[in-house]
Amino acid sequence: MTPFAKILIKQCLVEAQRAQYGGGIIVNPEFNHSLEGWTMFGQGEIEERISKAGNCFIVVHSRTHPLDSLSQKVQLEKGKLYSFSGGEHGCWSLLKGGIVANFSTPVEILFESKNTKVNIWMDNVSLQPFTKEEWKSLQDISINKVRKSKVSFKVIHANKTAMQGATVSIKQLKSDFPFGCDMNYHILESTDYQNWFASRFKFTTFTNEMKWYSTEIIQGQENYTVPDAMVKFCKQNGLSIRGHNILWDRVIYQPNWVKSLSFDDLRKAAEKRINSVVSRYRGQLIAWDVVNEDLHFRFFEDKLGENASLEFYSKAYQLDPNTTMFMNEFNTINGGDDKANPANYKKKLEEILQYPGNEKILLAIGLQGNFGSDQPNLAYMRSYLDILGATGLPIWLTEVSVGLAKDTDQAQHLEDILREGYSHPAVKGIIMFAGPAAANFMEMPLADINFNNTLILYKIG
Repeated sequence: MTPFAKILIKQCLVEAQRAQYGGGIIVNPEFNHSLEGWTMFGQGEIEERISKAGNCFIVVHSRTHPLDSLSQKVQLEKGKLYSFSGGEHGCWSLLKGGIVANFSTPVEILFESKNTKVNIWMDNVSLQPFTKEEWKSLQDISINKVRKSKVSFKVIHANKTAMQGATVSIKQLKSDFPFGCDMNYHILESTDYQNWFASRFKFTTFTNEMKWYSTEIIQGQENYTVPDAMVKFCKQNGLSIRGHNILWDRVIYQPNWVKSLSFDDLRKAAEKRINSVVSRYRGQLIAWDVVNEDLHFRFFEDKLGENASLEFYSKAYQLDPNTTMFMNEFNTINGGDDKANPANYKKKLEEILQYPGNEKILLAIGLQGNFGSDQPNLAYMRSYLDILGATGLPIWLTEVSVGLAKDTDQAQHLEDILREGYSHPAVKGIIMFAGPAAANFMEMPLADINFNNTLILYKIG
């Protein structure tokens, strides 16, 4: 078992940890004063318990509805970010989340469990408010600690005596932190696009050109002409490439001829696809998105069995053992989707690592980060990164984008998201799903049709 696999196996604590920030604005966060500040929400029974070590906690049982729980009303203030923590069901372990208040209002904090047969144990609850200035200050502290290093220079003469009044100048040639954006086939048609990209970025992901539906439109007729040319361009310009993707678990993104294949024919076709694309680019990429979005979709599992994706990870790893293999999912740090919550993501990571043959796989976490036009919930984003960061696996934000609607401050939202990712120690790289308008990146263009930088982000057309 790898060190990562050991980290991922959940360790239940005998006693709940103390409430973060002393509970913040939560009244009686550790239940040392019975139920003061708390009320029953919905149906169910409340029981006060004391652990062997003398710690007080609350159990809600005899529940009939997912929202049957203990609750507390708090007042949120407009513009503040709220970091939440509590205990996870099944054992004492940290549960984290967060919200951003767009207006001042009273709200009710409660715990939900769709399984009404389980009891909810609660202890050491915290809801800590931060102003935007306080949040940015914490980001800056982390950036200075994680992304910067102190360097000292000693200038001496040939006889090793100190040189007085020497002037030292430094020119940074390359950023240590991987940062880039997507690229599409238009890069092969435009020298301006090539110059624009190569002068700004050293990391990229191809939008569609390496995907199965692009390289084998007709069964048995593979065509890698376009991705081969794009890989050649990247090599000539010192660009590192994330391989996107080997397979996609969503039925609508299969080549048309794949969808109706029999069990045996689909297995053979999938294996052929893995062997083809991974062998072709083995050792030339920094990463593979192996089975794209397999927390949300299950085309291969439904057709080939529950272990289909796990087998595909194993096959890809065997073919290219020195390249990092990514899970890659949407609706993660931007929230709003229970399928890709941190617990489910961790569970899938565990399944991959524990599958026979994957003990030494270089596994990593890909979080797409396709945000809408609303203000990003940075408190939730940080809690998500904290939870998955605790696995010890490297995290990349793989497709960062911001939607656009009337009155959306798209540029500010993008900066907020990038800063939050960059300030988190577990995040090892960021790729934006963006590019110049001349290459049909219309939702979040970084340059106009003449490759001039956009002063603000806007929708063209």
